[in-house]
Amino acid sequence: QVQLVESGGGLVQPGGSLRVSCVASGGIFTGYRMGWYRQAPGKQRELVARIEPSGSTNYADSVKGRFTVSRDTAKKTLHLQMDSLKLEDTAVYYCNIVVLKTTGYSPGDTWGQGTRVTVSS
Repeated sequence: QVQLVESGGGLVQPGGSLRVSCVASGGIFTGYRMGWYRQAPGKQRELVARIEPSGSTNYADSVKGRFTVSRDTAKKTLHLQMDSLKLEDTAVYYCNIVVLKTTGYSPGDTWGQGTRVTVSS
């Protein structure tokens, strides 16, 4: 079955950097559009970065210029390099496939446990 395992979260000061990763198994990743989502306390989960099978990327305005998504197809691993972190980046970060529907981009049904990123001084 599909399994997504995120790692790499932690505590970082504002302005710092962190890289989170996600290993996928169960028949997804190659050929799939993948994305990083995050859910901050008291807020809805949001898509912050996505990457096509071709490697082209797209970012939410809130992270554009600071975050970089990449994929290693051979290792079925998705990365998110986060630089110039802000307090408002504090959230649990999840990876998932990204499906384009008539209503917009939507995640797959299976979620991993996520990895917590806390930005604090």
